[in-house]
Amino acid sequence: MKNVHILLVEDNEGDILLTVEALEEGRIANVIEVARDGQEAIDKLEIDLKNNRLPDLILLDINLPKMNGHEVLERLKDTEGLKHIPVIILSTSSSEMDILKSYKNHANCFITKPVEIDEFVKAIESIEDFWFSIVKLPNQ
Repeated sequence: MKNVHILLVEDNEGDILLTVEALEEGRIANVIEVARDGQEAIDKLEIDLKNNRLPDLILLDINLPKMNGHEVLERLKDTEGLKHIPVIILSTSSSEMDILKSYKNHANCFITKPVEIDEFVKAIESIEDFWFSIVKLPNQ
């Protein structure tokens, strides 16, 4: 099985640590990159597109510095070569407006981050199980 390349776009260091640890403990071999703001994510993806080494999945927070998650999602889904990458919105928000806007911009799913650490880890493990054990992703 090939390594799964994940781009985590998150500015909260605690959430980064928990997410990376949960993914590393999973059954799938992951390569995890982190972008700490929306602009850094777009810059990374543009370089990855040129180098033909795109992530298999993007975990995207909404509340980010420089460029918020909605803006990042719009750019991704408007860019040929990037729009096929599945994007999971992983946010503290449970706002109906954020949920609707995410789906209108073609997010593949929206998950509100659980507050409890155990529940957060379970959510990340569920993402990994679903997206890498059940779903068939395109080859690059």
